[in-house]
Amino acid sequence: MNRMNRRTLLQVSGMAAASLALRGKAYAWADGAPLASTSAGKISGVMEDGINVFRSVPYGGDTAKTRFRAPVAPVAWSGVKQCAVFSTMAPQLVAARAGGQRPAASPTGNVPTSASGVPGAPRDVGVQSEDCLRLNVFTPGLRDRKKRPVLCYFHGGAYNNGTVNSDLYDGKRLCHRGDVVVVTVNHRLNVFGYMYLGDLAPEYKDSGNAGQLDLVLALQWIKNNIAEFGGDASRVLIFGQSGGGAKCAALMATPVAKGLFHRVMTMSGQQIKGASIEIASGRAATVLDKLGAGGLKGKELVAKIDSLTMEQIQDGARAVSSDWLPVVDEAILFRNPFDPDAPKLSETVPMMLGNTHDETGAVNGPANMTWEQAPDAVDRGVHEYLGPVTAQEAVDVFRKADPAYTPQQVARAVGTAFRAWAGQRMEAERRAANPVSQPHTWVYQMNFRGADGWATHTIDIPFMFDNVAIAQRQVGSDPQHLADANALAAIMSQMLIEYARVGNPNGDSKDTGLPHWPAYDLKNRATMMWETKPRVENDPRGAERVFADQSHYHQAGTPLP
Repeated sequence: MNRMNRRTLLQVSGMAAASLALRGKAYAWADGAPLASTSAGKISGVMEDGINVFRSVPYGGDTAKTRFRAPVAPVAWSGVKQCAVFSTMAPQLVAARAGGQRPAASPTGNVPTSASGVPGAPRDVGVQSEDCLRLNVFTPGLRDRKKRPVLCYFHGGAYNNGTVNSDLYDGKRLCHRGDVVVVTVNHRLNVFGYMYLGDLAPEYKDSGNAGQLDLVLALQWIKNNIAEFGGDASRVLIFGQSGGGAKCAALMATPVAKGLFHRVMTMSGQQIKGASIEIASGRAATVLDKLGAGGLKGKELVAKIDSLTMEQIQDGARAVSSDWLPVVDEAILFRNPFDPDAPKLSETVPMMLGNTHDETGAVNGPANMTWEQAPDAVDRGVHEYLGPVTAQEAVDVFRKADPAYTPQQVARAVGTAFRAWAGQRMEAERRAANPVSQPHTWVYQMNFRGADGWATHTIDIPFMFDNVAIAQRQVGSDPQHLADANALAAIMSQMLIEYARVGNPNGDSKDTGLPHWPAYDLKNRATMMWETKPRVENDPRGAERVFADQSHYHQAGTPLP
C-alpha cells in the first residue's frame, strides 16, 4: 500500500493541517490503515475510535468537465487513493465561506455560522472546487457481510451553500450506538447544480436538476459499493436538515431515484413545489447576461460556458436571487414534489417529518420587544407569507392562543407558523390523506432549547448525530442542560437507528427509551415532542395551525399565490 507522508496530507486541502492537529495519532499511516475496494479503485482511510473512516471518497467525476450536465462515474485509478481527510466542497454562493472560513458572526450577531447555516458548528474543512462529488463513509466493519442499515445524510444550506465537511456530521457515535454505516454527501449547488439551460442547448437538458442527479449517483454508488463497507443496500435511509430535507422530498418524486432509498427523514426541510421552466429560464437568462453569454444557444453557448472559470460562474450567479430549486423540467422531475398531493411514486416509502418550535429567525427582535412593536417585526420578516392575514391580526390571535407568550415569542411563533412550519404541515397532511402512505408517516417537533434560549433551526442536528459534545456553542454548556441534552440525544439517535433498521421509529425493541409514537393522521395529528422527557402530543399548537392555514402556502423561489 502506498504510504502518505505529512507533506502530501497538507497538500490535500488548505485546512488539512487543522485536521491533523485534531487527530494526530490517527494519521500515523501504519500499514494497518483501513483499506477498501470501490468500483473506481482502492481507497485507504483511517481508524478513529474503533471505526473505519473514509473521507472525500470520489463517487463522481470532476464536474468542471460536465458543467450543467448529468454527473458521470469517477475516472478509475490505479494503486490506492488516500481518503483520510476532507478535500473539496462544492462551489458556494457566499465566497466568504470558502475553504473552511466563516463569517465573523451569525445573522443574529453572535455565534459564527457554518456554510450550512448552523450556528456554532465545527469548522467546515476543504477548498471549493467543481471536482466536488465526494462522500464520507463511517463503518464499524469491512467485508464482514453484516448488512448494517445505511444512514445517508444530505447537508443543508438550501440549494445554495453547504458541505458535510464538518465534524458536526461525524458518524462514529452513531456507528457505536447502533452498528450502522453512515454516509454523508457533497454535491453541486446553486448555479452549478440548478440553473436550467435545457431550452438553449440539448447538452444541458438535465441542467436544472444536475445537483439532484449528483445525489442519485451517490445513491447508486451506495448500491454498488456499500457491501464492501459492511452495509445493506436494501436498507438505505436518506435524511437531511433544511435544504437537505428538501432534497430528500424532491427525490421522493424523482423517477430515476426510485428504489435507491427505503426510508426518509426530513428535518426542517420541505419541497412542495419546484421551479417552473418559465421561472428557471428567466433566472438563467439574467445569469447568462452577466456572464456575457446572453442570446447564445447551442454549440456557441457550450463553448462560452466551457471557457469560463469557476469564479466567473459564481459571480454570475449573484445576479439573481439565491432561491435556486430543482426544476420541473419534464426530463428528470415531472411534477411538483408535493403538489397537488404527495407523490404516488414513493407512497410505500416510510417518511418522518420534523420541525423545531422556534424555526425561523426571519422574525426577530429584542427581548424587550413591546406588543406595539411585534406587528411591525412580523410584517418586516414574513409579509409575503401572510397572504390575506395582517400582521396585527396574527399577533392578536397568537397572543390569545398562548397567553404565556412574550411579544418576542409571539412574533417568532407567527413567522414559524406561516413561513417554515407550513410546508411540513402540508407534506404531512398530504401523506396522511393517502391510505397507503399514512401508516408509514410520522411527525416530530423539536422543543429542546439551545444556548440562545430558543429551539431554533438546526438545533436537532447534533441530537440526531449524537454529537452534542462538539456542539456546545449551539446547544449550551451549563452542566445540567448539557446532561439533559446528551440524554435526549441518546434517545433521538437510537430512534434514528431503529427507523433505519426496520422502517419504523418505534423499532422492534422495548428498550429504546421512547414512548410509543403513533403514525400521523388527520384526526389526531400525533406528534413526538423532543423535550427533556420525550412525549407524544396530539395536534400541538393547533390554534396556530388553523389560523395560519388561512394563508396560501408560498414556496421560496416560486411566484406568490
